[in-house]
Amino acid sequence: MIDAVTADLSEEMQKDHFRVSIFGSAQTSKGDELYCDVYELAKQIGNLGFDIVTGGGPGLMEAANAGHQAGAKDNEARSIGLTIKLPFEAVPNKHLDIKQDFDRFSNRLDTFMVLSQVCIVTPGGVGTCLEFFYSWQLTQVNHICNIPIILYGDLWPGLVKWLEEFPLKRGLIGSHDMDSLLMADNDDVVIRKITQLHEIYLREGDNFCLNFKKYKID
Repeated sequence: MIDAVTADLSEEMQKDHFRVSIFGSAQTSKGDELYCDVYELAKQIGNLGFDIVTGGGPGLMEAANAGHQAGAKDNEARSIGLTIKLPFEAVPNKHLDIKQDFDRFSNRLDTFMVLSQVCIVTPGGVGTCLEFFYSWQLTQVNHICNIPIILYGDLWPGLVKWLEEFPLKRGLIGSHDMDSLLMADNDDVVIRKITQLHEIYLREGDNFCLNFKKYKID
């Protein structure tokens, strides 16, 4: 296990690791049912040997990192935290194997996208919505490949309905744009989708996503 110190991720990006980003609220407390759900989901991901990438902070980020470390204790999967300098909520959680600090959200989000093969968006506020829409836009314009964006939990059906009833019907987005989004209300759906994607990742190798080569961090 790598000590959680600020790391240069340039070498990490070159390694052949399957990584799952998990976005979510910093406000969710440890005793909350959703905290426990995300912990158990991340534990399964860790047990499968996949890395996870979170914002490295409290709340659901902590649940994901803690659950992942518990599930990955018998393998080499890493729990990665991309922390952000803020006047609040800035303390990294204690369940990171690798972390890197960022001054700007834009650079941090770019790093999420370069590192990951799939995104899971758990319930959250403005920051989580930013992460969701940023990831989605990059798939829309082919700056990254059409990686699945899994909307996990009961917060998202209303938003998806709004997207279908207004932007989609008015022609502001296309029906193909919705193809990247997958609704999931339980762990089984998420794990099944991730496992399927990992099989493609292993089969395709370097050709898994040629669009990743178009999107580089300056």
